[in-house]
Amino acid sequence: MASEKAVTVGGVLLAAGPSSRMGTNKLLFDIDGETLVRGAVRRALDAGLDPLIVVLGHEAARTERQLDHLRPCRIVVNVDYTRGINSSLKTGIAALPATVDAAVVMLADMPFVTTEMIASLVARYRESRSPLVISDYEGVNAPPMLYDRALFPELQTMEGEGCGKVVVRRHRHEAEVLRWPGRALTDIDVPADYEGVRLASR
Repeated sequence: MASEKAVTVGGVLLAAGPSSRMGTNKLLFDIDGETLVRGAVRRALDAGLDPLIVVLGHEAARTERQLDHLRPCRIVVNVDYTRGINSSLKTGIAALPATVDAAVVMLADMPFVTTEMIASLVARYRESRSPLVISDYEGVNAPPMLYDRALFPELQTMEGEGCGKVVVRRHRHEAEVLRWPGRALTDIDVPADYEGVRLASR
């Protein structure tokens, strides 16, 4: 078994979608003085994910400008982002270097996922070396999720449900589970979601 110092955990942050239900690029919305995408990247970096792969697509150049001086993060563009979240996940996994032992997969539109939550996934992986460490929000499994490198081929070939759900279901019996309050599951898809997050953040 590798020592803790030898274990390298990267991240894949999915930020490529067209925000079709919002009608405008939600990743540029302001939450507590920074854009949604910048906050997500900052929290991932603060949790120690290295390297952090940020997968962009819709308005990629405009979104990338929000990430100036946030390093180390590596921007990759999914030219097929209109094909859905699975295509972005596969793009991100493919961009991870061979030296990475595992990766945390995150969504850019979940503002209540904290640095501490991400770091806890990494710590549990280092303690257990389970191939899968999942987040449970009062009975709902959703990102962030940590996948060992052994599962990367499955992530890159899966079809159907998005964001690794097929792989999670397949390996649920091997998973470590971290439980979070249901509030942390909040994402921003429609204007009412954004207003709710702004009120909750005050």
